[in-house]
Amino acid sequence: MSDIEIPESHPRYQSLLTRHRIEEGVEKGITSQQGLIAQGRGEAFDYLLGERTIPSADDAARVAAAHLLLATHPVVSVNGNVAALCPAEIVELANTVDADIEVNLFNRTDERMQAIVDHLREHGADEVKGLTADGRIPGIDHERAKVDADGIGSADVVVVPLEDGDRAEALGAMDKTEIVVDLNPMSRSARVATVPIVDNIVRAVPNITAHARELADASREELEAIVADFDADAALADAERVIRSGSDGSE
Repeated sequence: MSDIEIPESHPRYQSLLTRHRIEEGVEKGITSQQGLIAQGRGEAFDYLLGERTIPSADDAARVAAAHLLLATHPVVSVNGNVAALCPAEIVELANTVDADIEVNLFNRTDERMQAIVDHLREHGADEVKGLTADGRIPGIDHERAKVDADGIGSADVVVVPLEDGDRAEALGAMDKTEIVVDLNPMSRSARVATVPIVDNIVRAVPNITAHARELADASREELEAIVADFDADAALADAERVIRSGSDGSE
């Protein structure tokens, strides 16, 4: 991003920065052109949220951190938009909660897969799964069904930011705990998630990491209590209320 000059005082600084990251991702072969459309759709919801993390989303991020710390085999799933928007933050999250990172794409080619793996390694990842693709998610007929058997295939908790609804449903049918980051509280992905975080991924991923660090010394009983107290439907309803009313979400 060194060739992009956006003053931080610009009222649309963060929005413009993420747009350029997606654009750069397309140029690098990391992000598909369809990813540009998905980014624009998400940005519209973020605008309605006030481009901030509302309290219910922060609560959900804390619950997500608790799930990841309780997990036996957590995995963070990465697509082209995720790789373009927050690669270093994904690596930091995975390192903090001892999770695997796995690339999973709808528009999958060997070249794109390798480009994303290399991109994540450039941002600090030691190992990135997804190239083996020796497992499948039942009930999906497209390329996102392909997973590594020792990655998402055997995970108990999966972070699936910017997820397709059909794969979110299919992963849920496999009894996996799903943590979904989605700016649209009415999307199928958010509604089938164990933990829906209605927030921009560039805020949500570092926020989960921060909560994981805060909870690192918590007992298993404390983490289980955090998980048990979470109401996904209430979190979604609160986000929808904020979007519709423009309130700050703190009531």
